[in-house]
Amino acid sequence: MSTKARILEVAAALVAESPNGDVSTRAVCEAAGVGAPALYRHFGDKEGLLSAVVDHGWEKYLATKRERRPGTDPVRDLRDGWDSHTEFALQNPNLYRLMNSPAMRTPPAAALESHEILTADLRRAAEQGMLCLAPELAAQIIMSANVGVALMLVSRPATFTDRTVSRRVRDAVHAVVFTPDVTQSRTPATTTPAETGVPATATRLGALLRQTPSPAFTPAEGGLFSEWLDRLSNTPPE
Repeated sequence: MSTKARILEVAAALVAESPNGDVSTRAVCEAAGVGAPALYRHFGDKEGLLSAVVDHGWEKYLATKRERRPGTDPVRDLRDGWDSHTEFALQNPNLYRLMNSPAMRTPPAAALESHEILTADLRRAAEQGMLCLAPELAAQIIMSANVGVALMLVSRPATFTDRTVSRRVRDAVHAVVFTPDVTQSRTPATTTPAETGVPATATRLGALLRQTPSPAFTPAEGGLFSEWLDRLSNTPPE
């Protein structure tokens, strides 16, 4: 193992074991058996080291995501994806808090990849007429809710003692994102077909047109039509 890899492995282990998720460069150097110059040469400073630990964490998280093959049921994939996200947070609380810390000014490429995997699953759902919202907006809603509940579970365990809250939030969010016929078959629906008919239809049409652009439109016309469909998709019911 290279010196850089050893320092990174040690730092990740110390972060996981730390009572508050923080580590000192001195502790890392001592545990890795290297001098401070070696750490600074490879990582620049403590922030650079922690950024590398974050990248390492995202790679660990994405390992199972990349291996997963999309199933025939995108909703099941999305439910499983939510649950695996929360489980990762619970198994790696310090690392998860660090991965989602506002102090990390530049999101790692792996974080963007994670968001794209979620969006791709939602696009598949939209193509099957299962979404009430445009996939991009649905992805923002789901990701923010999933990260939020996971952070509460790992950051405030004395208050958030019931881990089933994650599934409850998941089902509530999915009831807003998916069409009523989908949510009724899995969880109690919170909306009615009348409320979601136009948004769901616009979402599905927009997804299908992105998948197979119509030759009836010029690129500019297609872009404008997609913008209109997204606006219809994302308009909340009155």
